[in-house]
Amino acid sequence: MEGITRASLFTVGRRAVIAAVLGAGTLLALPAGQALAQSAAKVKVAGIYTVPIEQQWVSRIHKALKAAEARGEVEYVWSESVANTDYERVMRQYSEAGNQLIVGEVFGVERPARAVARDYPKTAYLMGSSFGPAGKNFAVFDNWIQEPAYLTGLIAGAMTKSNHIGMVGGYPIPEVNRLMNAFMDGAKEINPAVRFSVTFIGSWFDPPKAKEAAFAMIDRGADIMYAERFGVSDAAKERKVLAIGNVIDTQAQYPDTVVASALWHMEPTIDRAVKAVRDGTFTAEDYGQYSAMKFGGSSLSPLGTFDGKIPAAALEKVKTRQQEFLDGLFRVNVNDAEPKSTP
Repeated sequence: MEGITRASLFTVGRRAVIAAVLGAGTLLALPAGQALAQSAAKVKVAGIYTVPIEQQWVSRIHKALKAAEARGEVEYVWSESVANTDYERVMRQYSEAGNQLIVGEVFGVERPARAVARDYPKTAYLMGSSFGPAGKNFAVFDNWIQEPAYLTGLIAGAMTKSNHIGMVGGYPIPEVNRLMNAFMDGAKEINPAVRFSVTFIGSWFDPPKAKEAAFAMIDRGADIMYAERFGVSDAAKERKVLAIGNVIDTQAQYPDTVVASALWHMEPTIDRAVKAVRDGTFTAEDYGQYSAMKFGGSSLSPLGTFDGKIPAAALEKVKTRQQEFLDGLFRVNVNDAEPKSTP
């Protein structure tokens, strides 16, 4: 992987080196005063990720930060595939290095991460977390995309012929559970006869294991798979059943398999945090709401290759519910409990 590795925090990959060289050249080409002003306006941001940046959840954060970098708003470095046992050390090194905003996910290292934030009160931290903000500088976020997840459930409930939907997740934590439960609620609204097989693979990134779990469900009659993890859509494609995506749109890679996806857009959250740091107004708050559809933090993917293949009644229901979300007239039940298979 490229980027900064766990073994050597400040050994940058090829992409980062090229970006640094080009950035330096750009500044040198400007008049001295203008170069200093441009540099001073940029917020120094570091990302710390426990999985590769290609993983769907982290890829959304990385994409939003790269967009801010391209606009000249931030200087961005990152570490990927950081083990939980190494996370605190990396946080401290980035904090010591003078980064103004540190972004990441601390689901397995809540206590150490919060301890670091207390030790560096002038550094802003924005972390994916199952818990609330802390102190004055530890803000949290979450992919609150249960609204489009509900919409994909409506579509899946209308598309299944066997009335059996399989669901493969990483870990049964609130961030995963609420999306799976929202999907199930949507499917049951339009098709009360639908039943679910649910399993968790105990990993955030193990496509072969997710694929095997999906195969088992398809063998038991599931004709639509909820692909919370990578690998599930591969199984669906091989067995010629349908899949529903999560967080990112993979229909281009699976044009005959992935019907629709609940998409997460991290830009509203990242842009708000960067502005707050730049303005000196950053505080410990819960950024979760900025993943809602009304803030542009989530959406239902385009139907693409499945345009015209979804029952009209289901599409009308999707359209109605989506407008109700935006108007505040319908709320998805936020259920953090572990979803269970149904008989």
